[in-house]
Amino acid sequence: QVQLVESGGGLVQAGGSLRLSCAASGSLFRIYAMAWFRQAPGNERELVASITNDYSADYADSVKGRFTISRDNAKNTVYLQMNSLKTEDTAVYYCNRRSRSQPWGQGTQVTVSS
Repeated sequence: QVQLVESGGGLVQAGGSLRLSCAASGSLFRIYAMAWFRQAPGNERELVASITNDYSADYADSVKGRFTISRDNAKNTVYLQMNSLKTEDTAVYYCNRRSRSQPWGQGTQVTVSS
């Protein structure tokens, strides 16, 4: 199993930016599609963005044009650059394989204030 450690969250005003990082253990990181998910209180965990092993990215409609997912296979790390943040982006953010097949990490809290 892969261990996933998210970081980079925090408190930011609406319109601000944050960059999240997710470090994954294991030697097979490069062959899997990875993704960022988020869960707000009372809501189900939802897919935010995903990136394939050949760097093709896809985004939820709610974040298109504002968020950018990227990966560094040499560092076993996936990133989420979040710009023009909105209060509705407030959630705990998690990374995982696109298939959600690995144990979830602790996530990183993102709070956007108005």
